[in-house]
Amino acid sequence: MNGNGTGEGTGALEGAVVAVAGAAGPAGRATLLRLAEAGATVVGCDAHPERLAEAVDAARYAHGGATVTGETVDLLDLDATRDWAKRTEAEFGRVDGLVHLVGGWRGSPTFQETALSDWDALEKLLIRTVQSTSLAFQEALERSDRGRFLLISAAGASKPTAGNAAYSAAKAAAEAWTLALGDAFRKAGGEVGPRTASAILVVKALVNDAMRAERPNAKFAGFTDVTELAEAIAGVWDRPAPEVNGRRLWLTPQP
Repeated sequence: MNGNGTGEGTGALEGAVVAVAGAAGPAGRATLLRLAEAGATVVGCDAHPERLAEAVDAARYAHGGATVTGETVDLLDLDATRDWAKRTEAEFGRVDGLVHLVGGWRGSPTFQETALSDWDALEKLLIRTVQSTSLAFQEALERSDRGRFLLISAAGASKPTAGNAAYSAAKAAAEAWTLALGDAFRKAGGEVGPRTASAILVVKALVNDAMRAERPNAKFAGFTDVTELAEAIAGVWDRPAPEVNGRRLWLTPQP
């Protein structure tokens, strides 16, 4: 958040080019809006073209003059993801961020009832997509003077519950992969330290207005609103790369 507390454009993002993977969901929509408000060019992708188009249009409408684009990319296909990264850098001249919001959840009543088919699905959604985006965007982010790779994760990765074995294990693997990218950025920075950062924003779970409307009596205790998440995402650019690289940034109490 910027110093005047108004939520208006952050200087660190003015003119930046930020890609958002998983841009069509509630967190993606909030992130597109916040990044556009901060003066960034925002390039979204999602597997759902109609919802992505709605999210892109909403961000453009809310912030007239902002450049917000969207396209359907198969993030399970590394070559297709690399093509997306190359197109983005070629069209806009730089890439200053990749925000990874691809999500999904599957669970079971007990550990014994865990379905390994849940793991198969979550491995693709939560791990393979992170592998693709990180490998595809690493070099472009290293060329930036303010590059950031941000993964949104869940507290359950650090303290898994019996019914969330597949989900928590997949999130933990995605976190490990993201931290390994951070080590690559550290090594690339040499003695002066990393110019580019890879960080994890950790929530208990996310909530949005539609969820509150569907369950008006629910407390959603400890949940992070998607607008708060978007604000935290934008705020990572306000912090020096060495301060956030290879870090878990907790938006919920650490277990």
